[in-house]
This record gives sequence, C-alpha cells and structure tokens, in this order.
Amino acid sequence: MEIRPITPRYAVSPQITVEDVPAIAAAGFVKVICNRPNTEVPPTMQSDAIGQAVRAAGMEYEVLELTHQTMTPGNVALQRELAESCSGPVLAYCASGTRCSVVWALGQCDHMSADEILEATTKAGYMLDNLRPALEHMHGSDG
Repeated sequence: MEIRPITPRYAVSPQITVEDVPAIAAAGFVKVICNRPNTEVPPTMQSDAIGQAVRAAGMEYEVLELTHQTMTPGNVALQRELAESCSGPVLAYCASGTRCSVVWALGQCDHMSADEILEATTKAGYMLDNLRPALEHMHGSDG
C-alpha cells in the first residue's frame, strides 16, 4: 500500500486490501473513500469487504464509484463533501490513485489556481497536466 498525501487532509492510494486497514487506521485517517467500481476487482477487494474492515477499525467508509463517464460535476461535488465532512484526514483509493486525484483537483477550482492544484497532485506523483485547460476554465468561471 502506498499512501500519497495531496493535502494534510486528503491522501490517495492505489487499491487497498483488508490487510492494509490497520495501517490506515494507525496513520490517523478517519474516513476512507472508495472510488473504484466493484466490477474492476475480485470479491475480496470489493467495497463491501473493504468497508466492513474499515468500519470495524473505527473509521468511516464511503463508496463513490468513478469512471471516466461518471466524473460529473455532481460527483466532483459529492467527493469534496465526503472528504470535508469529517473530523480528520481522508484516504481515497482507486486502481492507481489517479481518479481520486482527478476528482479532488476538479473540486478545488473555486479556491485554488490550476498551478496550485497541479503542484499538489504532481508532488503526490500524479501528472495531471492534461487537466490544466479544464481547471483554468473552471477557476475562471467560478470567480
């Protein structure tokens, strides 16, 4: 498991397993968000199995399955709400962490510039430069 912090309150990782949950709890996370559709993983890695382990470890667990087609403004807003509606750090995971990074980036346009957003994701190891036009458009239209 490789946890990659984007901000002090939002980190992403590739697919996690039930065995990773104690380390996630020990790292201080209070919520885990699954952005990976169950159709992409075997039963032992699906959201029901992971969610049961996360909740048993005392953390919140949310599922927001994302694909290229479902990266909608509504889901971007929902991810931000899920990430911000808790008392501490959040870990979001998908196959590689890229979707979790993209949905975070799209949700920050109202208060961060494209440069600031892309600097944060690049530091975490996600090169999202192809998002720059959308980020700049969204930042400009929001204010």
